[in-house]
Amino acid sequence: MDYGLILPSLGDAATAEGIEAAAEAAERLGYTDVWTTDHLLVDASAAADYGRIYEAVTTLAYLAGRTTRVRLGASVIVVPMRNAVVLAKELATIDALSRGRLIAGVGVGWSEVEFRNVGAEERFHARGAYTEETITLWRHLWSGSRDPFHGRFHAFDDFVFGPPPAQGANVPIWLGGRTEKALQRTGRVADAYHSSSTGPAAYAARIPVIRAAAEAAGRPMPRLSARVRVELDGPASDESYALRGTPEQIAAEIRAFAALGVDHLAVAFPERDPAGITRSMERFLAEVAPLV
Repeated sequence: MDYGLILPSLGDAATAEGIEAAAEAAERLGYTDVWTTDHLLVDASAAADYGRIYEAVTTLAYLAGRTTRVRLGASVIVVPMRNAVVLAKELATIDALSRGRLIAGVGVGWSEVEFRNVGAEERFHARGAYTEETITLWRHLWSGSRDPFHGRFHAFDDFVFGPPPAQGANVPIWLGGRTEKALQRTGRVADAYHSSSTGPAAYAARIPVIRAAAEAAGRPMPRLSARVRVELDGPASDESYALRGTPEQIAAEIRAFAALGVDHLAVAFPERDPAGITRSMERFLAEVAPLV
């Protein structure tokens, strides 16, 4: 199992110092990747979770210059709230400057209010189609092709795009989402599926949908990843899914993910301060990982 880290980049206690400490610890301890979280202008009902949040793409660019080994991912960029070509340039630049360490995690979003707040309301009900076209557009530009591009939302004939990503058109694209359409889209166009707040039982039901779509498209089965909150020694709870309890209880849940074919977990710890999150990262690798 590979373990990535969800950076402490959101929440009222999020700070630059916490983000920096977490990224440094991830490199030192051997986490495979670090992940930002994306929202732009949520409504008041989502303020507790996403009211204070460091912008996802900018944070990845900042960490590209502060790290040398860990891969850099977004969990996940809400693509339809943004300009697809601008994103193509931003992500290509991060991959080039980080020497090929980018993972482009993308999703379609869920908040119509947030889409309205950022001036993208007209895309909300076409956000799946916009995201799928964006992925096609990215791979077209990142490949170095000079052929025209004509889609439903974007069209250009005379263009030059550079520099390309270090990984070229092979920048890994990981898709989030839980609806049947999102799962089918993952099978058709993504390199990996990246769930959020989902336990092994619910995850298992999604795999056949992804596999069937991949087979129909003549593509290999995407890699399987899960974003999970970890609460060491945390009591059982009816709140959103998390890995809670003793190290053995948490390891048993991770083994259940592994039995499904999930080989990557992006773990999120509740702490935001440098000392607290570093301590949890160290404890997870020392007490939980050896039991998996």
